[in-house]
Amino acid sequence: MFTPKYPTPDTAPPPGASVPPAGAPMPLVQAPAPVSNRPTVQLTAGSTLALVGGGTAVVLVVGAVLVSLLRAVAITGMSVAVVAVVLRSILNQERNR
Repeated sequence: MFTPKYPTPDTAPPPGASVPPAGAPMPLVQAPAPVSNRPTVQLTAGSTLALVGGGTAVVLVVGAVLVSLLRAVAITGMSVAVVAVVLRSILNQERNR
């Protein structure tokens, strides 16, 4: 399942093919352009609109989550500050008596 799938080696010489000697001139043959087996993706107006809408929705959801987290941190910080002030005033009252 997780093993890589390698493409077929179409550029390797077939087994048993003879290799020309190093000093022999190589013939200049123009190799044909490789043809891709992958399907091309064509975006239509509807699919482009769907992609833009999906991206916008993701940005809005992530933004709402981040704002909620920031708001929760701010409320927690304020409540800790209020508790600290109340405890300080209680302790100061005990010292003054």
